[in-house]
Amino acid sequence: MNTLITHGLAGDDPKAAESSADGVDDIDAAMRAARVFLAVIAQSVAEVEYRVTSPQLRVLVLIATHGPQNLGAVAADLGVHPSNATRTCDRLVAAGLLDRRDNPADRRYLLLALSAHGKELVDTVMEHRRTAIAAVMNRMPATLRATLGPALEAFAQAAGEIRDDERFALTLKDGPHRDRPGTGS
Repeated sequence: MNTLITHGLAGDDPKAAESSADGVDDIDAAMRAARVFLAVIAQSVAEVEYRVTSPQLRVLVLIATHGPQNLGAVAADLGVHPSNATRTCDRLVAAGLLDRRDNPADRRYLLLALSAHGKELVDTVMEHRRTAIAAVMNRMPATLRATLGPALEAFAQAAGEIRDDERFALTLKDGPHRDRPGTGS
């Protein structure tokens, strides 16, 4: 399920939230930045839409981020009925993007993990996003660029976002192309 919703932010009073922020200008700036991030995400999804649907990509990114999951966890995290998650995951297994394997902790459940092809697809999407974000950041003044990463990290933490996998961090070291650890799946 969406992190912002699970932490109760979606139901907060918008006027109260706005008054406790530094100001309307900061909120408007965050809204403009959100539109940029959404455009980057949309472009990265379009890059692989010939292979997977948006819900299928959500499953792949979820498993890439959190590691192998059982079907119930996938359904709960996506906020869908287990039958919908089953159909989506069955298609991903059939496409060779997910693998099913026994759960060593509880053999009653199967774990869904990225296959090599699934990992490659997610890496392609994430590299597209990294490159696009880096291009925007590189057009910013260096002094502001240096403060962006920590500010965005604090923003993500305030929303309840947990960094599970360094591959998806926004920090840049020596440009947009840096070595990243794998998912371990």
